[in-house]
Amino acid sequence: MTRSPRTAVYDFSDRVAVVTGANAGIGAAIRTRLQQAGATVCNWDLAVDPSDPEATQVDVSDRSAVERAAQAVQDRHGRLDFVVNNAGFSGSTVSLEAFDPTEWARIISVNLLGVFHVCHTVVPLMRRAESGRIVNIASLAGKEGTPNSSAYSASKAGVIALTKSLGKELAETGILVNAIAPAAVRTSLLDQMTPQHVQTMIDKSPMKRLGEPQEVAELVAWLCSDSCTFSTGAVFDLSGGRATY
Repeated sequence: MTRSPRTAVYDFSDRVAVVTGANAGIGAAIRTRLQQAGATVCNWDLAVDPSDPEATQVDVSDRSAVERAAQAVQDRHGRLDFVVNNAGFSGSTVSLEAFDPTEWARIISVNLLGVFHVCHTVVPLMRRAESGRIVNIASLAGKEGTPNSSAYSASKAGVIALTKSLGKELAETGILVNAIAPAAVRTSLLDQMTPQHVQTMIDKSPMKRLGEPQEVAELVAWLCSDSCTFSTGAVFDLSGGRATY
């Protein structure tokens, strides 16, 4: 007999969240999960639906764009409770010596500097409220270093270190900062990689499968909830048993 899954129930009915890169994939699943719990979710993405009042076109590597978007959230809602730094891209799957330096720098700019710009902008707002949750979507690549993915691996390693540092800085402020390090998740991001590269990641998983966006979203919901109270500066693996440390 197959048992139907029972997920946790949260009440975010008075909370306002920002999810970067929430148009598709993991970001869309996170947005949907937080909305299901009652949160108002603002989507910061490069391409947005102009009819969506909570969607803002934002390039997270553009500091001024991030600042304008944050001020708009503050003006519209008067608060900002959760921030999920999800926006990013993997780039080419090539050796470091074959990497286009311009593309390498762009990956770092979006995946790492983008997280810095968002955190640097929203932390003062959360400090004034003496509460907040920041969840950074890192990657197992940032812990292990994926061959032929040096820029992505380096950027996600930076996100992990930033999370640990900022979590310690804010430990007594009521703001919790944590990261999630997924292994390969079934999204369009995998389309940027060769089939052989994706299969290699699957083969490394003891569960022998990809993760699902909804599985990431469930962990984000817990990290944003009042059930999470004593975790900050932490990195939560979501790897199907692949992670070794």
